[in-house]
Amino acid sequence: MSAPVLFVNVPVKDLHRSKNFYTALGFDYFGMTDDMASVIISERTQIMLLTEPTFAGYVRNEVADPAKITQTILVLGLDDQEQVDELLGKAVAAGAEELGEPVTAGGRYQRHFADPDGHHWSALCIAAPSN
Repeated sequence: MSAPVLFVNVPVKDLHRSKNFYTALGFDYFGMTDDMASVIISERTQIMLLTEPTFAGYVRNEVADPAKITQTILVLGLDDQEQVDELLGKAVAAGAEELGEPVTAGGRYQRHFADPDGHHWSALCIAAPSN
């Protein structure tokens, strides 16, 4: 069996604002309707932006407000520190809030931000182990 495609569904308050945010980060779209858009993260990973009413139609529990409750941290693995800093810069310029200080422990470089809806994201690169 080939590796599955991962679709991560997140609720958004304003679909067009979210689409503009992810476009500013450099991501493309697979498609968009009035109530959802598919952001292409990689060949096998997409973030599905669903308006809150549409998202609520798929879940059994109340939809959490990501600005108040963190349920997940969405981590983007990048090649180097420069890419991490570049992505964070684009995110902040597009309306994200930087969260905390850069993490440099354990051979990694990691920076966090909250998108305009409050979803917690992290940009990460792992240093190659030295021999």
